[in-house]
Amino acid sequence: MINRLSTTFAQPRPALVCFITAGDGNTAANLDALVEGGADVIELGMPFTDPMADGPAIQSANLRSLGAGTTTADVLRYATDFRARHPDVPLVLMGYANPMVRRGPEWFADAAAQAGVDGVICVDIPPEEDDALGPALRERGIAPIRLATPTTDAARLPQVLAGSEGFLYYVSVAGITGKQQAVQASIEEAVARLKQSTDLPIAVGFGVRTPEQAAAIAKVADGVVVGSALVEICGEYGADAPAKLRELTSALAEAVHSAR
Repeated sequence: MINRLSTTFAQPRPALVCFITAGDGNTAANLDALVEGGADVIELGMPFTDPMADGPAIQSANLRSLGAGTTTADVLRYATDFRARHPDVPLVLMGYANPMVRRGPEWFADAAAQAGVDGVICVDIPPEEDDALGPALRERGIAPIRLATPTTDAARLPQVLAGSEGFLYYVSVAGITGKQQAVQASIEEAVARLKQSTDLPIAVGFGVRTPEQAAAIAKVADGVVVGSALVEICGEYGADAPAKLRELTSALAEAVHSAR
């Protein structure tokens, strides 16, 4: 299926995937800054009270957003407005099961499709429970994007890949976001192993903070995901965050796009 994600990853260069949390500061301005800086794909985090896969930076962003009263309806509104401003930039919602399925998977998939969402990453619905959300997303042309980790062995990988669309998100460390950086050699080995099993683009994230790290990963992966470093800017600079986000994203984009 040809869509914004497949078109983006078909380009002859690696993609920069940038994450921020919805409702943490001026979301619209922050999203625009990422696009202006050169982000190829946007991941918009849905704030949740118990973000088990996330480190301190994104945990704090979730708390700031929820403290400001952000709801699922607000997240969908941010997505709708983003799509109107940026008709060609892929947008992925990333979050946890409760906000996505509490009103039923069909309701969420309908709302996401109407908002122009291209993919969904649900951290805590395992592949074995795909029917909790996956069919509803696929029926509406939204990619269920799966996670593979250093502990995803050859026996389980086919189950992770079955029904996965858009790209495969390789979590490069066995841990939480933002805290550590995987050894480059281990990333290269993992990407090579995954590419033997799937034609999906491989995007690598968790612990990527600098243009130098991003460039090294982009030499072997189809995409590089940066989250905590951007989220920290939102928390530190508040209303002044867009300029800082644009600056870091521009440096990351240049490093990723020229890595090969």
